[in-house]
Amino acid sequence: MSGINSHIEMGSIDGRSVTKLEDQSLVSPQPMDRKTTALNVAPHRSFFDVGTQEFGRKHILNSTLNSIKIVLFSSKLNLLASCGPLAIVVDKLTNHHGWVFFLSLLGIIPLAERLGWATEQLAFYTGPTVGGLLNATFGNATELIISMHAMKSGMLRVIQQSLLGSILSNMLLVLGCAFFGGGIVHYRKEQVFNKASAVMNSGLLLMAVMGLLFPAVLHFTHTELHFGKSELVLSRFSSCIMLIAYGAYLFFQLTSEKNLYSPISEEGTPTDGGSDDEELPEISKWESITWLFILTSLISVLSEYLVNAIEGASAAMNIPIAFISVILLPIVGNAAEHAGAVMFAVKDKLDISLGVAIGSSTQIAMFGIPFCVVVGWIMGRPMDLNFQLFETATLFMTVLVVAFMLQEGTSNYFKGLMLLLCYLIVAASFFVHIDPKSIQDKPKTNS
Repeated sequence: MSGINSHIEMGSIDGRSVTKLEDQSLVSPQPMDRKTTALNVAPHRSFFDVGTQEFGRKHILNSTLNSIKIVLFSSKLNLLASCGPLAIVVDKLTNHHGWVFFLSLLGIIPLAERLGWATEQLAFYTGPTVGGLLNATFGNATELIISMHAMKSGMLRVIQQSLLGSILSNMLLVLGCAFFGGGIVHYRKEQVFNKASAVMNSGLLLMAVMGLLFPAVLHFTHTELHFGKSELVLSRFSSCIMLIAYGAYLFFQLTSEKNLYSPISEEGTPTDGGSDDEELPEISKWESITWLFILTSLISVLSEYLVNAIEGASAAMNIPIAFISVILLPIVGNAAEHAGAVMFAVKDKLDISLGVAIGSSTQIAMFGIPFCVVVGWIMGRPMDLNFQLFETATLFMTVLVVAFMLQEGTSNYFKGLMLLLCYLIVAASFFVHIDPKSIQDKPKTNS
């Protein structure tokens, strides 16, 4: 009985407490809700907010430091980055244009390489087609930036020759190294690539040759309706047509040819591109975009010093301006494409190598050159498509040679060696070439 009574007493105590709680909840449910909310939710929310903010700051700081570490210390070429500030110091303290040009040239190399790397990181998030276009676009950013600074200084021949040299360098040097490197590593088989894409790009390059050829022929045959004016009007009209053609090419590429940069199997059919050694991006999409803007700005600063030192460097080093513009400047600007194209060819991803090399040449020929003509038109500069007979003939022969190399849709180290030897012939030709147009334009430029 005592056990039962104690149980009843405890139950009554519990009952009273429960009854009181029930009465409070029935009489005033809202205050009770507010109390429980105040007791349970409010402290938890403030703690969570503080922790989230602190975690967010740490995460942003860590990701930023990690991004800087990857960009600055993951490439051995970054050792040359100190040449850029050194070139600015030499320019401010001395008049040695040769050293300013040389140091600016070396300083742009790691920036151009990192620009290509950041573009590849962004391409992971955009897909192969857009990624190929991004590689070609930002791979040519260095040449376009140099061209804009030369346009501002009135050095129109430097623009023409540097853009021409970019096309020649991509088609002969970059593609030749890719074919040669891939052929040496995969010497037991012939590498294959998308023949349809290569033929289309070859056709666009021949259209660009047509646009450059007619103003030059019109000028040197003295068959202009208005001497000195007709070739400029024809150049501007042709440039607008070439820009329209390139825009149509981009639309076709993005809509109709989704597998344009997809790897091709030995049977000639596109593959899905999946592989066991598929690479992953090292930085995020927004970090890639941020680094693209930062690197482009740094290249723009150094390009101004580079362009201003060209004439002085030519006199100091006794090297023709044509050789500097056609050979030296594009090699620096194509550093990213050069490394990337060879790397992809060695990995047997030859379609990406062609997308970088031939796609870059097509973009310079069909967009870069006409764009500079239109910008010159807006700025009141007589920039035209008359690249002179020697330069136009060189481009025409280069496009023909490369078109014949690509028509089979296969590659080997011998084809790469032939392209490299052709580039040596072109380089030697421009080393002994005196450009009469640049000599005639010197007084105009100085004025």
